[in-house]
Amino acid sequence: MKTNNRHGIILALLAATLYAINSPISKLLLVYVPPTLMAGFLYVGAGLGTVFIAFFRKRTSRKGWESRLTKEELPFIIGMIVLDIAAPIFLLLGLLTTTAANASLLNNSEIAATAIIALMVFKEHISPRLWLGIFFVTLSCMILSFEDISSLDFSSGSLFVLLAACCWGLENNCTRKISSKDPLQIVLLKGLFSGSGSIIIGLCLGERISALWSIPLVLLLGFIAYGLSIYFYVCAQRILGASRTSAYYAIAPFIGAFLSLIMFRTVPGRLYFVALGFMLLGAWLSSKDTPLRDIYINRYFYKRKM
Repeated sequence: MKTNNRHGIILALLAATLYAINSPISKLLLVYVPPTLMAGFLYVGAGLGTVFIAFFRKRTSRKGWESRLTKEELPFIIGMIVLDIAAPIFLLLGLLTTTAANASLLNNSEIAATAIIALMVFKEHISPRLWLGIFFVTLSCMILSFEDISSLDFSSGSLFVLLAACCWGLENNCTRKISSKDPLQIVLLKGLFSGSGSIIIGLCLGERISALWSIPLVLLLGFIAYGLSIYFYVCAQRILGASRTSAYYAIAPFIGAFLSLIMFRTVPGRLYFVALGFMLLGAWLSSKDTPLRDIYINRYFYKRKM
């Protein structure tokens, strides 16, 4: 059990690290690719990238060891695709009017959204320690949502990023319901359908790409930050569950914020570091969480041995 948990944690952290490069590099590429088209091409890149993963898996794994998706999972598949269309668009719209560092940290509210939905809708047990971590993460997000705490002027960019996090929170739980199936099939569906939907919406809105050379870069970013990240995330969910995986995934915004500060050479204000402190505390509490059901299971087997 401990070995499986450790393996799941490694997969979740690897997924977080790959996704962390999304915000700062996407902010650079938004100069050439509008937000809705950017979201579409990111997911298309993820879908196309599954071909490479499938090739290497075929050479190293036995054939047919993964379960295929069926009609029973269709409601969760549709929900996953629709939410995956909406979330990146909200995130990229937010990046137009807020800093990449703020967006990276605000994305951590996905932990709270995932945990609350997992509890209220999907009846996943969550420990008091994780709830405490969620509180500090939410507090940090509230601080970052106001550009000037003295005047309480709400940032529209922050609102879009928070909306993206809520969409991803619900999407995480939909994906959790099908995580026992082939992760490559899940990534392929996410990439092709979510990406195509975003591209169609972008074109209907009149968005156009100003530099064709940027498309391969966006596709490559999508393969790394979305495709590989989603693949490892789904594998981690099998072991850890939705709420715990999203808690370990909290490292992604910190890496993204660090990269943003290096790339854009901007020094944030004091509120940023206050929020960062609360975010770190919340993420640490979440990562140390032990689910209540694990405690009950351990107690049950202990009593059986007695």
